[in-house]
Amino acid sequence: MDDGGRGPSLVSLARGQAGTAAIARQPYWWDRTPPRDPALPIPLSARLPRQADVLVVGSGFTGLSAALILARAGRQVLVVDAGPLGFGASTRNGGQVGSGNQKFRVASLIAMFGARKAEEMLREGVEMLDGIERLVADEGIDCAFVRCGRFRGAMRPAHYEAMARDMEDLARHAGVAFEMVPKGEQHREIGSDLFFGGSILPDDASLDPGLYHAGLLARVAAAGGRLESRAPVRAIETGSGGHTVRFDGHQMQTRAVLVATNGYTAGVGAYLRRRIVPIVSAQIATGPVPDAVMDRAMPRRRVYGNSNRVFFYFRPAPGANRIVFGGRAAHFRREGAPSAFAHLARELLSVFPDLGGIPVTHTFSGAIGYTHDNFPHLGQDRDGVFHALGYCGTGVSRATHFGRKIALRMLGRPEGASAFDHLPFPGHPLRALAPLGVPLVEGWYRLRDRTGF
Repeated sequence: MDDGGRGPSLVSLARGQAGTAAIARQPYWWDRTPPRDPALPIPLSARLPRQADVLVVGSGFTGLSAALILARAGRQVLVVDAGPLGFGASTRNGGQVGSGNQKFRVASLIAMFGARKAEEMLREGVEMLDGIERLVADEGIDCAFVRCGRFRGAMRPAHYEAMARDMEDLARHAGVAFEMVPKGEQHREIGSDLFFGGSILPDDASLDPGLYHAGLLARVAAAGGRLESRAPVRAIETGSGGHTVRFDGHQMQTRAVLVATNGYTAGVGAYLRRRIVPIVSAQIATGPVPDAVMDRAMPRRRVYGNSNRVFFYFRPAPGANRIVFGGRAAHFRREGAPSAFAHLARELLSVFPDLGGIPVTHTFSGAIGYTHDNFPHLGQDRDGVFHALGYCGTGVSRATHFGRKIALRMLGRPEGASAFDHLPFPGHPLRALAPLGVPLVEGWYRLRDRTGF
């Protein structure tokens, strides 16, 4: 949507008064790069081959990163998606690129695995950041990648002290650069009084996820990979010679299968269904913010977040004075309705109260793949089907990295080894009920955030 489509103001949306004002109910990034949907009204039996060396299920960052490695190694690769190519979370995220090293406090990670293993995991997180920068540069993908740094605001004084200790641990065990900014100096980083200081990770980055996905898609196609949309997998059966994969009205043989569906895994096998919990993240994008106001609000043009358990995150849109702001989805609201995004407008205004008159132009959401242990997982199930998924909200860097790792493993190369190998992958017999419990858990966490308990 261009500036001609003016949505409701932030304050109107926050009050639930969006009315019938124009809002694009699609990701902000799709304005430039909508998902590819080359599927014609032709049966799958006429579109899909009878056999391939590798079938990749899922056309997001994981699947495309893996397919690129495999195709360039000479494998016949078919990438399929249940919907348009790139319709899922890879083009529905905020484009923030981090290491995932803040998912656990360093001391907790050491307590779980010991110092050596914890350091290997933390350093691999750093490598994820470096790897995505190399990939973008080597492939010439124009996706507004920049090492802008991340500011994470402390919501309470105690959070600031805990963040400082953890940053020191990250520096000691993984060589991560950081800076702590006390409350009295935070206006040089963010024009808000909401926080009690915060931390800066100067090496974190941002990109345009739509352009990044389009770039990966083009590289896979150029390498000889085949890409098919609207081809949902119905069953994967394993035999002595590989796998039989069933679609609607079609089946094919393949030597190897990679499931790369993350938060959209519900239809692909009981093993992974029991292990992945989809959690919806929602976002809004604003119309243009005046230059002077934007310069006060985000003088360093970083990516931003906060220290709450149920946190929000935001950033300036690349090349535009707009704000893309996200957090957990509202529960028990009609999907896609403006009221389902009112809480995001309220949270944005809690950070920047003077932006109430700025319009909201886009609302969108996507499913994040969480695991029961909060770790990403890659490997094979008992039937030999490969998987890489469970990024727990750090999908841009992790999906790219683990897509590459699992592809190298499928090729038998030692570079496919990861510090995250051989982690137990816990499931739950009542996994189908897990999404129903998410609102209760988030409600409990929000209460603790408000009370400091």
